[in-house]
Amino acid sequence: MTADAPSASNVKAAAPVVPAQRARTATRYLRYGAGKVAGAAVSLLAVLVTGFFLFRLIPGDPVKTMTGGRPISAEQLAAYREEFGLDLPLWQQFTDYCGKALTGDLGTSYQFRAPVVDKISEALPNTLLLTGTAFVLYTLLGIVLGTRSAWRHGGLGDRLNTGLALTLYSIPSFWLGLLLIIVFSVGMGPIPGLFPTGGMESGGEEGFAYVLDVAHHLVLPVVTLVAVEYGQTLLVARSALLDEMGSDYLTTARAKGLRDDLVRRRHAVPNALLPTVTLVFVNLGRTVAGVILVETVFSWPGLGGLFYQALSVPDLPLVQGLFLFFAAAVIVMNTLADLVYPLLDPRVGR
Repeated sequence: MTADAPSASNVKAAAPVVPAQRARTATRYLRYGAGKVAGAAVSLLAVLVTGFFLFRLIPGDPVKTMTGGRPISAEQLAAYREEFGLDLPLWQQFTDYCGKALTGDLGTSYQFRAPVVDKISEALPNTLLLTGTAFVLYTLLGIVLGTRSAWRHGGLGDRLNTGLALTLYSIPSFWLGLLLIIVFSVGMGPIPGLFPTGGMESGGEEGFAYVLDVAHHLVLPVVTLVAVEYGQTLLVARSALLDEMGSDYLTTARAKGLRDDLVRRRHAVPNALLPTVTLVFVNLGRTVAGVILVETVFSWPGLGGLFYQALSVPDLPLVQGLFLFFAAAVIVMNTLADLVYPLLDPRVGR
């Protein structure tokens, strides 16, 4: 045996190194994930407290609003306040609300006389249909146009894409929605009214005709969300790919004779998508929470329209429940992004 040859004992001692390293990596990830989940729980608790006190600053008496301004006796007014717990001291209302919320009970809506959780469950599928469709479209559009703009940066296409994305991203969604209604629903000049002004369905349709009817109503709200949101994804994808384009591994790939398009798709884009993946998760939660204005403009029967309706009363349990749901959507998606990113880039969380 030569002096340089490893002995059998050394080989056996070196074997457990990889499992030990994996165990340390898993421990670090679990510690990192526990910290992120704990932070999310604290954020949700802060939202719970903030939502309770914030909406009690809204002027107006919920009981008088529910009666439609009709004159009622003091006894009737007192009975309504007792029914909804508004006669209790503020601190007791707060403790009751927090205790019930932690068990999943968000109270009973003043105007609908139904559990808040049930009202959210009824409107949630409509919001998911709108936001899910828009999310898929603007994510794909932003990534495709962003990577192409970066790969040919400085060209006419890059300047047009970036300029249009910045312009649309700066436009308020409700203003763009109203503009689309005026042009494509009401009709303007030679452009006839092609789409409904609002709502989710015309009524009376069944089967495939119903699906087409809903899709017809879906066009303008989806276009509004896509136009406003795709710009951010485009700009992040473009910036990330520009950072990767000067890397040595791309030069090596080209030196091996790979086509430029292959270098972009197989090497540059996968590495550049890491920041975009985080943005995708964040956007998903933010789109669900930020659909209030679009749903209100288009009278879409989702969570956004329900929130606006509850705010006008004010229906405190429903407003608080929706506020908590919207905030939870953002917090949960941010936390998922934090948990997924170390799996894509092991340097994160060390």
